[in-house]
Amino acid sequence: MKTTIVIIDDHQLFREGVKRILDFEASFEVIAEGDDGEEALELIEEHKPDVVIMDINMPQTNGIEATRRLIEANPETKVIILSIHDDESYVTHALKTGASGYLLKEMDADSLVEAVKVVADGGSYLHPKVTHNLVKEYRRLIQNGQATAVAVAEPEIRRPLHILTRRECEVLQLLADGKSNRGVGDALYISEKTVKNHVSNILQKMNVNDRTQAVVVAIKNGWVLVK
Repeated sequence: MKTTIVIIDDHQLFREGVKRILDFEASFEVIAEGDDGEEALELIEEHKPDVVIMDINMPQTNGIEATRRLIEANPETKVIILSIHDDESYVTHALKTGASGYLLKEMDADSLVEAVKVVADGGSYLHPKVTHNLVKEYRRLIQNGQATAVAVAEPEIRRPLHILTRRECEVLQLLADGKSNRGVGDALYISEKTVKNHVSNILQKMNVNDRTQAVVVAIKNGWVLVK
């Protein structure tokens, strides 16, 4: 079955660009579009989509408020927030309202497609740049004693070679640096497909659901350096 999608964004040109990218994916079907949070609530009630791609800044009802209300009414609906803001306060606010994903509008087409697939399967997806900012904030809280951790990173980084290969350790560090799959591939001179295989292996070996969780666990255990 196809993943059904509703796109909500008040900029028609951007919305059409997102739809065009999604239409190239055979397993996706964009079933409705809207340009405001209030319209989003009506469309979701009517169409019951699997995934909603929601702009954060819109007139009348913004994406955060619309997400909160639609999750209350339709708990099974998955929401990916689109934003120009990479500040962790925006991200945490969006996640607290029930969003499953947070993408920056500077994303590439591959990130958009990957985000929809991950979120539709019940996972969460954050733009790599957002992930990096979140883990930096998490590290700051740890250092200030405002967050607990299993182990705070020592100046000398302890690689998790008991579970990961050396190459997987390198990939994990680059994920913590905020690199996308393409960015990791460029840094290590390997293909994006190879990067995806490494990331999949890392998640399985670390017993986590997504790359954000992997990075947080790595920070807790002192496996990566947060710059």
